[in-house]
Amino acid sequence: MDTLFNTKFEGDPASHSQPGVQLKSNTYDLQESNVNLKLTIVSTVGFGDQINKEDSYKPIVEFIDAQFEAYLQEELKIKRVLHNYHDTRIHACLYFIAPTGHSLKSLDLVTMKKLDSKVNIIPIIAKSDAISKSELTKFKIKITSELVSNGVQIYQFPTDDESVAEINGTMNAHLPFAVIGSTEELKIGNKMMKARQYPWGTVQVENEAHCDFVKLREMLIRVNMEDLREQTHTRHYELYRRCKLEEMGFKDTDPDSKPFSLQETYEAKRNEFLGELQKKEEAMRQMFVQRVKEKEAELKEAEKELHEKFDRLKKLHQDEKKKLEDKKKSLDDEVNAFKQRKTAAELLQSQAQQAGGSQTLKRDKERKKNSERYCMALAGVLRARNWCDRIRPLIRVL
Repeated sequence: MDTLFNTKFEGDPASHSQPGVQLKSNTYDLQESNVNLKLTIVSTVGFGDQINKEDSYKPIVEFIDAQFEAYLQEELKIKRVLHNYHDTRIHACLYFIAPTGHSLKSLDLVTMKKLDSKVNIIPIIAKSDAISKSELTKFKIKITSELVSNGVQIYQFPTDDESVAEINGTMNAHLPFAVIGSTEELKIGNKMMKARQYPWGTVQVENEAHCDFVKLREMLIRVNMEDLREQTHTRHYELYRRCKLEEMGFKDTDPDSKPFSLQETYEAKRNEFLGELQKKEEAMRQMFVQRVKEKEAELKEAEKELHEKFDRLKKLHQDEKKKLEDKKKSLDDEVNAFKQRKTAAELLQSQAQQAGGSQTLKRDKERKKNSERYCMALAGVLRARNWCDRIRPLIRVL
């Protein structure tokens, strides 16, 4: 795109690890001499990078339909300002084809088949310097044959205008264009030209013997730009508009082939919508009643289960309470018996202590008496001994 419009567009290269296809739209105001051009470039970031490529085309189709829908909504307004409306519809799709030299990928065929009724497709072989001239010629024939056999309708340059019929007819035979892009300028001869430098030589971007870049630029910008816009409006947009209005119930003629009446169609569509709304409302009411009944049944069942659980717990509680009461009574009986045994033991111990005290006192009295008797006997013995000691000398004298 930088080479095609001879400028430097802002934007960073996107990675090839995107989880899905994302469309990035950028609008630029270009000016060359006295010509102003508002250009919108939409990049399909991540297209073909996923393992599962089955739905890769859907974001592109949805984006194109969204632009058609925006234009249709503006067109259906009571007060329209289409002359100042920024038309965001896609007027051309440059579909790049990998220079394999073999055939189109199934993803390319499926995507172009989905897009050919929504946008003007211009197939382009990218990096065409990667294959030889003979391989490139065979590759173009192969691509054209596969497109025709699969019913893919690409954009054909118009030949109904005599002023451009000859050149457009010639250029149609060159489709798909094989292009090379480069913003680097190299000195070739006495001129600075856009080219790509390789060890084996130089490929000139604007040399028609090297690639079809000049043909693409001539057809896209200088010769057929207005036809691309006209084809978008008269063919692709009209197809979308007709299908959309038919979905809304609008037709050119009624079943009796009478002229179409907007008022009658509106009333019929309104009544149909109200009828469907009433049906949906009734269905929702029935569903609500059914769900309420189901919920009530669930609540009743849950309540029954709770009552049964409460009864079980209550009975269990009563059984446990009875067991505890019986155990308490048994413990109380054991405590009372223990107290009685303790009282009896204390009484016996007291009686034993009293009996033991009286016997001790009696024994003490007897011991005291015995001591007194012993002392008196000892005193008698001592007196007798003293008396014997006194009379012993007398006996000796005698």
